[in-house]
Amino acid sequence: MSLLLIFRIYILVIRAMKLCKRRFLLPAFLSIVSALLCVACSVRDGTITLRGASQFDGDHSYTQTLEKFQELVQEYYGKPINFELYENSELGLEKDYFAYMSQGLSVDYAIVSPSHMSTFSKAAPLMDMPFLFRDSEHWKKVLEGDALKPIVEEINEKADVRIVGYAGGGKRHLIANKPIRNMAELKGLNIRVMGAPIQTKIFQAISAAPTVIAYNEIYNAIQTGVIEAAENEATGIQQMKFYEVSPEISLTQHAITIRPFCFSGKTFRRLPEDLQAAILKAGREAGAHGRRIESDLDATLMAQMEDEGKLKTHTFEERGALLRLAKPVKEAYAAEVGASDVLARVNSVK
Repeated sequence: MSLLLIFRIYILVIRAMKLCKRRFLLPAFLSIVSALLCVACSVRDGTITLRGASQFDGDHSYTQTLEKFQELVQEYYGKPINFELYENSELGLEKDYFAYMSQGLSVDYAIVSPSHMSTFSKAAPLMDMPFLFRDSEHWKKVLEGDALKPIVEEINEKADVRIVGYAGGGKRHLIANKPIRNMAELKGLNIRVMGAPIQTKIFQAISAAPTVIAYNEIYNAIQTGVIEAAENEATGIQQMKFYEVSPEISLTQHAITIRPFCFSGKTFRRLPEDLQAAILKAGREAGAHGRRIESDLDATLMAQMEDEGKLKTHTFEERGALLRLAKPVKEAYAAEVGASDVLARVNSVK
């Protein structure tokens, strides 16, 4: 590690300690700092060690995807290699992992939401845009092809982070306190959306009345009548028990998640060519493995909650109208972030 890098970390540590007024936070803070003081990739007794990070425990699909990646790299590399996987947000959150990978510090590989890449690539959040995909088959073919290549190249160049695969697969639907089955029932629906402006614009375009509310306030907001609905995937519905206040699920499938599998560019360039090849191959395959896990879990959880009488699903009868109304908003957003070519590439996938 260079003296300049050590100095920069030292300054960040001092600033953070000044802000850390609660003493009970200090042990956790110091453990994160000690990890940050490590250059990501290290060599011990001639054996390379790579470090991964996950916000979740070992039961989560993202953590299982990272574990699959480690297993495949060992298989394809065929030489001794060590992995250290930090779970349960031990090294911070996804936005932190992306910054660490960009800087070549602490984290070599992680799964990161596209929204956390926007500092380096204005086009990256397009991957999470509602109604980007016609259906599950379209989503699958996009991720198996090169439609997103311009975004991948921009992130590689500007953030020095390589996207080596794609996890994700959760389908987001409307969750409401009344059935929403068609455009007439959707019109004027007061629905909570995420804070990104594109989310508000899309839901306004499809005739709903979107409101930005913090995620942890959704349950109470629906319960007290502040809003009538929200949107989420099966895991979120189960974990937050949204079915208790909004048991009517409208299967709009307005988004299918993409979660890029990232690897530090600075680390990658330091590795031998045969290990680089193993990482690229393992990243693609681990991402596909993760998508299968999440897609299967998503469908299973929804069916399980319905069988248990916790919720009721409804087919949205006019999904074609949703796609048609969303189209001009998607095109305007893509033009705004310089990604019209990417949107065209995605739309052209048959």
